[in-house]
Amino acid sequence: MRKKRLASLLAAAGLLASTVPLLAAAQASALTTDTATGVDTATATVQADAAYLRQRPAWHRCSAEQPASYECATIKVPLDYRRPAGRTLDLAISRVRSTNPAKRHGVLLMNPGGPGGSGLDLPVAFGEAVPAEVAERYDLIGFDPRGVGASSPISCGLADAEQGIDRPYRPGSFPSDVTWARTIAEKCREKAGSVLPYITTRNTARDMDTIRAVLGERKLSYLGYSYGTYLGAVYAQMFPRRTDRFVLDSGVDPELIWRGMFQSWATEAEPAFARWTRWAAERSGEYHLGESPAAVSKTLWDLVARADRDPIVFQGEKISGDDIRGARALFFYPAQVTPLVVALKDAAEGKPAVTPGASGPDFDMKRALAGRSGTAAEPASDNGVAVFWSVVCGDTDAWPRDPERYRRDAVRDKAAYPLYGDFASNIKPCAFWPRPIEAQTPMKTPARVLTVQNEWDSQTPLASGLGLHRALKGSRMVLALGGEGHGVYLADPSSCAAAPVTAYLATGRLPARDITCRTPSPGADGQGASPSPSPVKPLPIPSGPGRF
Repeated sequence: MRKKRLASLLAAAGLLASTVPLLAAAQASALTTDTATGVDTATATVQADAAYLRQRPAWHRCSAEQPASYECATIKVPLDYRRPAGRTLDLAISRVRSTNPAKRHGVLLMNPGGPGGSGLDLPVAFGEAVPAEVAERYDLIGFDPRGVGASSPISCGLADAEQGIDRPYRPGSFPSDVTWARTIAEKCREKAGSVLPYITTRNTARDMDTIRAVLGERKLSYLGYSYGTYLGAVYAQMFPRRTDRFVLDSGVDPELIWRGMFQSWATEAEPAFARWTRWAAERSGEYHLGESPAAVSKTLWDLVARADRDPIVFQGEKISGDDIRGARALFFYPAQVTPLVVALKDAAEGKPAVTPGASGPDFDMKRALAGRSGTAAEPASDNGVAVFWSVVCGDTDAWPRDPERYRRDAVRDKAAYPLYGDFASNIKPCAFWPRPIEAQTPMKTPARVLTVQNEWDSQTPLASGLGLHRALKGSRMVLALGGEGHGVYLADPSSCAAAPVTAYLATGRLPARDITCRTPSPGADGQGASPSPSPVKPLPIPSGPGRF
């Protein structure tokens, strides 16, 4: 996918490190919903068709290559919770037990985001990043959400070229954009139409509560990143009495579900871009992109125009102006993106372009630019993309249905937010998706949960995190000023947010008030010189365009 090339380049170069049975009556078979609050209500009597709540996981070692402490199991969940005795889906779950049973508080379920992200390996992937006081209080529980990975995975049979999340607007290509969006919806309906309507956030929240029940827990604690914050918020609304210690890290604003979240990538990229121009101007002697923010901006836009006229040949690939604009997330990382802009500028001027961070005999630049992680012979999987569209299209009926509305909005937003506005507002498959089977979840019930946010997060921008905090009455927020990257807790051990989050998970006590602290940015905001980027193994938190 063209617009991911530059992001994939930096990622490959290591520059973006983000990214009890007695309770069965409480979740009986005849589930209904209070339409005013979104809370799931249930019959008072356990019925025979609630057998899925009485199953017990058959734990086993996940694999010989993984630690023996990392255990896996598969449970069954209803495809349609309104018909719990009907068709079922497999739900893959995992665990690493508490390191100190005497101090064990319960289970901590984890989700990495997406929609479409696999979370089965989180208990072992986080490994030593989990503080001791958290590891001893919880069994760490991972799972692949319904339709994802090992949990009855779905596919729309999409070709590689069809798997892009959004497209730049141009008058001549808009008809083909409409065709692409309609084709995705039609292929998904044809390939997985009997399942897709049930791959939604509300049903995944119900699956979470099933996990809680089959593990014999009265309440559920939770750590969710990105899209996982919205999933956690929905659970807290549907099952408020079973919500224990919830950490929602890198927040999705419930008021923006889901088209508004795409559009937030455009609106919030503009202040990040302005911040980058200031940073680069302050270092004009090193990077020579311009001595003022206006001059740096002109350099970038001249480069975009040049690449639109004649694509820049960069490390064996042709880079267009749309490719550069589509990499808007990179401008949230001034110390990392600036050397890349310099390299592109040099390539455009016919000078030798040195790719920042790229070295070593095993570095495959062409594969990095193309966003590939395997060999050329490996078939591309559309599982994550299929789940992504199922959720963002199936969660809400707020998507416009008229292609002309998308065209007008893309034209408007390209002018208002030139870096990414047209990408964000252009047509999506949701314009042709079947109507959702449930209404969007209202945020009406107070939720005493902890939200966490970096100031400079490209995927769930600060405005979105603040929106989640506002929507969840009774929540507290830990805001890391200066923090860069998507995902805070455990993703950045040096973050000033780490200590208050650990304290909350260990004690269950929310901070008395919101906490604002400062995490030094890597060379941004005038805090020191630009460091030499070094490869960092990112935690498994999805990032990059097309993932919340």
